[in-house]
Amino acid sequence: MRILRATADHLAELAQLFAEYRVFYEQPMEYSRSYDFLKERIEKNESVIFIAVSDEKICGFTQLYPSFTSVGTEKIWVLNDIFVNPEYRKRGIAESLIEEVLAYSKASERGKVVLSTSYYNLKAQKLYEKLGFTKTEFHTYVKYIESK
Repeated sequence: MRILRATADHLAELAQLFAEYRVFYEQPMEYSRSYDFLKERIEKNESVIFIAVSDEKICGFTQLYPSFTSVGTEKIWVLNDIFVNPEYRKRGIAESLIEEVLAYSKASERGKVVLSTSYYNLKAQKLYEKLGFTKTEFHTYVKYIESK
C-alpha cells in the first residue's frame, strides 16, 4: 500500500470513492457532484487530499482544509474527510492516512490538526485517541443556510 497526494489524474476513481463516502453519511450517490467538487478543490488548491493505493486501486482517502486558530494565532489543518473502502478495512489504511496527515502537518508548519466525528463512531474515536488526538470540551453547532 502506498500513500500519495491526489492529483487531477486520480479524479475519476477518487470521485467514486468520495461518492461512496457521502452515502456512508446518508447523502445520495452522486458521482458527478462528487467529481465536480473534488475537481474544484484540486484545481483551486483549496484542499490537500491523500489517497491510499493498494493493488493499483484507490482504497482510501483523507482530505484536509487549511484554516487558522485565532486563539493560538497560527495556521491549522481541518481533517474533514477520511474514508476507507469497506473491502480494505482492518488493514491499517486509516492509520497510515492519518500518519501521513500528521507528517504533512509538521512539514507545512501547522500548529494542529482538528477533526470531528460522530458521537457514535467509536472505532474512529479509538483510532484518533491511539494516534494522540484528544477530545475537547467544545461543542460543535451547525446552522444550515438554505440556498435560493
